[in-house]
Amino acid sequence: MRKPVIAANWKMHKRLDSSVEDALRLKALVGNPTHCEVVIAPTFVHLKSVIDRLEGSSILVSAQNVAESAEDGAFTGEVSAKMLRDIGCRIAIVGHSERRQLFGEGDASINRKVVSLLKEGMTAILCIGETLSEREKGRHLDVVGSQLDACLTGLTSSESARIILAYEPVWAIGTGVTASPRQAQEMHSSIRSKVTQIFGLGASESIRILYGGSVKPDNIAELMGQEDIDGALVGGASLEAESFARIVDYSR
Repeated sequence: MRKPVIAANWKMHKRLDSSVEDALRLKALVGNPTHCEVVIAPTFVHLKSVIDRLEGSSILVSAQNVAESAEDGAFTGEVSAKMLRDIGCRIAIVGHSERRQLFGEGDASINRKVVSLLKEGMTAILCIGETLSEREKGRHLDVVGSQLDACLTGLTSSESARIILAYEPVWAIGTGVTASPRQAQEMHSSIRSKVTQIFGLGASESIRILYGGSVKPDNIAELMGQEDIDGALVGGASLEAESFARIVDYSR
């Protein structure tokens, strides 16, 4: 039985006071759910403060990115998996479409980031997804399959236990447009089949695949009703604590 994951990506939003305040609100609202795991991803500079405020809850704190190298070195502006682990962070998002599109990150770079996280015993939330043009050309399944091949290269089946996949159709991120439950399920099923090819049936049956792309309180239940959708990576709707809490409580 795969335990769902509902993750909040705050992106480059919130000052320190609002990050702490919202973390405390979420601790009160959904601090110890039994039906799912809750993850929040504040900006780097607020990670430690949020982690400290969430002590005593089961809410996990994720970084939004990580350096390719797990080793110390002359990498100005980078934050390594070792540094994240030192402050109590155990998860990081890698391969988000905004990192791919705005900062030119490719699959090889993303693969190195996944490897660096796993080397430090951390969990990677690996984002994959196609553009509108790729979907309109009927290439969406092949594009996402190729991303998986490249981003997971060199990894073992046992290592897949510390990978969470997040399918985010680029055309649905921040646009208000959501993939239909049928479209999302088609892709999630294809992703699970691809994981079977890469890691084997056992890994594909246990790996969790999240949907990301304009997830809101009013569409989460229908998305979560799909066989291969194991949670959500939430952007805009996670910026307000009560809204995100409603998404976490999708089963009620």
